[in-house]
Amino acid sequence: MEDPLVPSACPAPLATASGLGSEDTIVAIATPPGRGGVGVVRLSGPRALEIAGSVIRASHWPPQTQRATLGFFHDPASGRLLDEVIVVAFRAPHSYTAEDLVEISCHGAPVLLAYLVECCLKQGARPAEPGEFTLRAFLNGRMDLTQAEAVRDLIESRTLYQARVAAQQLQGSLSALLTPHKQALLELIARLEAGIDFAEDDVPVSDWEEIARGLDSIRAPLERLAAGYEYGRIVREGLSLAIVGRPNVGKSSLFNRLLNEERAIVTATPGTTRDLITESANLDGIPLRLVDTAGIRHTQDEAEAIGVRKTFQAIADSDLRLLVVDASEGWTPGDAELLERLLPLGALLIVCNKCDLPRRITPELMVQVTAPEAVLGAEGGGPDVAATPRTPGVVWTSALTGEGLPELKRKVREVAAPAACLGEGGLLTNLRHHQLIQDSLAALGRARTAAEKRVHHEMLLLDLYDALHALDNITGATTTEDILGVIFSTFCVGK
Repeated sequence: MEDPLVPSACPAPLATASGLGSEDTIVAIATPPGRGGVGVVRLSGPRALEIAGSVIRASHWPPQTQRATLGFFHDPASGRLLDEVIVVAFRAPHSYTAEDLVEISCHGAPVLLAYLVECCLKQGARPAEPGEFTLRAFLNGRMDLTQAEAVRDLIESRTLYQARVAAQQLQGSLSALLTPHKQALLELIARLEAGIDFAEDDVPVSDWEEIARGLDSIRAPLERLAAGYEYGRIVREGLSLAIVGRPNVGKSSLFNRLLNEERAIVTATPGTTRDLITESANLDGIPLRLVDTAGIRHTQDEAEAIGVRKTFQAIADSDLRLLVVDASEGWTPGDAELLERLLPLGALLIVCNKCDLPRRITPELMVQVTAPEAVLGAEGGGPDVAATPRTPGVVWTSALTGEGLPELKRKVREVAAPAACLGEGGLLTNLRHHQLIQDSLAALGRARTAAEKRVHHEMLLLDLYDALHALDNITGATTTEDILGVIFSTFCVGK
């Protein structure tokens, strides 16, 4: 049925001269593969009502638009009844694709749905390509490109938080966010163009300081948007977290606590976990991929040594690492060696576990271990090290009692995504969008440098147009067939 999340006010259609538009009527099964209570076959195009009427019998045809109509699917070959169906018809432009569209709801038997599609094909429809229904919605001005990409994100959502973010983008939140900055850029371009075209008419042109201020006002919000991409990526793709430490420090117990189930075997014998154990969890709406690793130590046991090698591979591939230490045992040379190896790899948290026992690791000691000078020493120091090193956070937990688990979850989210303070509607979740924002910022930076050097306006305009085209490519105003093909080919058939 018609998607209620897509706003009625839509952008002007992209010129169908791009070659992606079609007068064909397409058909596909719009529900997931497999058996179910209901299955939906969707048709869209100029002959959608005609073709549906040739395979479905109803008391009156065409059916009343946007109303459920009882119909009967008969075998065209024998005339025998195959199923009772519900037909819902939408007239252009008031449909998902902005074309005539019909949705036929049958019982969800795969053989029945496939035969209904086959009958529609014999009547002149053609099979829909992956994502073609949404592609037609885009080409017909039903939605812009960011909204079309949000449809895919909404379908693939694994948590309600992901669904909320995708739904806001489907309503056009990203386009609305970019529109005032594009407008400001257009106005700046128009002023400079007017100054060039009508120089003999003494048309006033902005002075260099005003141009610089205008560029700065456009760049600042785009930089904030780009800064939130890492969090947006995690919201969209999920977060990979590796739990690392020496044997018997409580890694598997912590793993089980975060999952709220006894997934990993826990014993008092060091080296119980010899292979990677991976499970999925939900961290405040963000999909979390937890990896419990083998305890890291020097060993002659072949199986355990293989597990240690796999552990370091998992550490390198993860977004965030938890270095688990035994607070009741004290800070050991093995802990120090692991910290030194983990620091250069990225985001890191130190988890002082077993804090329900008498502690031999103190907060004061951890302040010394994670001090900037200690971190610089671990990272090698020298001129290539950033002036502000990555200081790992410290969390005190007890996997036995659950103490500190809420704080650990909060820290995981903060360390992995420092820009989480951005609103759901202002998140940049798509790599393509992020790269285009960066391209626009680079062009604006070149324009700012040109303005400082008093470069001729005609040269300055080249950079401004580059910045504008990058923003246009996000919403689809000046996109190419190649980009569209890549985007929509990732959709499922029937959407």
